[in-house]
Amino acid sequence: MEKRQNYSRKREAIYQAICSTKIHPTADWIYQTLKPVYPDLSLGTVYRNINRFKEEGSIISVGVVNGQDRLDGNITPHAHFICKVCGSVIDVNCDNVAEDKSLDLGIGKKYQCQVDFHDLVFHGTCAHCL
Repeated sequence: MEKRQNYSRKREAIYQAICSTKIHPTADWIYQTLKPVYPDLSLGTVYRNINRFKEEGSIISVGVVNGQDRLDGNITPHAHFICKVCGSVIDVNCDNVAEDKSLDLGIGKKYQCQVDFHDLVFHGTCAHCL
């Protein structure tokens, strides 16, 4: 019974680590952050739980940046900016373009398909790197 409880606490800690930051963390960042609190935590446990959260829809993947999947606990429709220099991922508020259903309908009509949702990502150089 104790093992189940520890697993549940770790799972909750992983989820909270993702949701409590705006840096769009990687699995490695989550692991390094939680390892001092959970010495028996494995990177495999982190990855398994990330996959579970993505399947459940409780987190999203912003995409792979510098070889690592970047995660977001904010699942409301919004856009992102990814810096090509430092790899930072920034939430972007762009007047509801990220949640514009007419864009989905327009693409669906043009290509005769059904669009369920879209992701909007801007790429460039952030203010810090300029």
